[in-house]
Amino acid sequence: MSNEFLSNRIKGLATSQTLAMAAKARELKQQGVDVISLSLGEPDFNTPDFIKQAAIQAIEDNYSKYPPVDGYLELKQAISEKFKRDNNLDYSPNQIVVSTGAKQALYNVAQVMIDPGDEIVIPAPYWVSYAEIVKLSGGIPVEVPTTIESDFKITPEQLENAITPKTKMIWFCSPCNPSGSVYSYQEYEALAKVLQKYPNIFILSDEIYEHINFEGKTASIGAFDNLIDRTITVNGIAKAFAMTGYRIGYIGAPEFIAKACTKIQGQVTSGANSIAQRATIVALQADPIVLKPMVDAFKRRRDLVVGLLKEIPGIKINVPQGAFYVFPEVSSFFGKTLQGQLISNADDLALYLLEKAHVACVTGAAFGNPECIRLSYATSEDQLTEAFARIKKALQY
Repeated sequence: MSNEFLSNRIKGLATSQTLAMAAKARELKQQGVDVISLSLGEPDFNTPDFIKQAAIQAIEDNYSKYPPVDGYLELKQAISEKFKRDNNLDYSPNQIVVSTGAKQALYNVAQVMIDPGDEIVIPAPYWVSYAEIVKLSGGIPVEVPTTIESDFKITPEQLENAITPKTKMIWFCSPCNPSGSVYSYQEYEALAKVLQKYPNIFILSDEIYEHINFEGKTASIGAFDNLIDRTITVNGIAKAFAMTGYRIGYIGAPEFIAKACTKIQGQVTSGANSIAQRATIVALQADPIVLKPMVDAFKRRRDLVVGLLKEIPGIKINVPQGAFYVFPEVSSFFGKTLQGQLISNADDLALYLLEKAHVACVTGAAFGNPECIRLSYATSEDQLTEAFARIKKALQY
């Protein structure tokens, strides 16, 4: 059988480059190669014990039936309180939908909001799946480029210039995957003033990394005047609580959007995992101070990695304020020959580092910035020190 029988939809869909690089790294590892993988965005910590105990208790309590499509009421109440406590956002339980990960939450929103031809403004760099999710929904991603000099953040002027009569939404991510950049309160305030002039443009705010912020509290754009009624705030427990495998994400949104997301989810997956939902209640009710040891560890690693990258000639680096990624600019290596291999672009460099240095990273082209590569520092300091020593050696010319 041939690919000719597949839909045009799937044939036009790009493969997730983060997952593709992780697969290549696993392949080499299975061949006995000592690969250090800095490609996946997954904390290397274990889920806190008090959350694991809640999951065990849920099994003992026989939470084994189908949950409500939009999530258990107790969980939606906990999410509502979390939004008030941490984000100054007022979403009632009927404005909240629990999904199988924040990725499904994003896809639900795109499917219920975007019609063919709608333009979605996406600051670049952006998480790999944003543009593809928009395209799958018939929308047109409008990328707004940023640079390392601007700390990979857009200005109000750039936002204003990107808006057209076809603009339906803008998608923000702060702290940002892949750059680690964090919009300050003042920066969001300036962007909010632009958006207040366009009452028919909706805002999606991806805040999955909110607690991994080394500079203080993360600002939520929905908290600014007159924006909550058209802001969809997406979050989840994967990153901050090291619960990637639990697959729980959620949105707070205007009620008509929440109802639409419940409707589509009811036809696709129904409710998210019942045991994981019960564990998430306990996670969200906890004081975020419980996350401090993990955040402090990430900050130490950030400082270590930035220092090591600054020692490599030809690499430009900013200092990310959150998440657990660095996004160095590597364009000075384009056109160079390293160990007999011509490096034409970031794709070539990422493959070269995997094959020669045995370090897995991801090309910046996958994130909308082809001059950079993304490296995750969600691994031990010893592994990071070794990985960047290998990278430094491989990039000598």
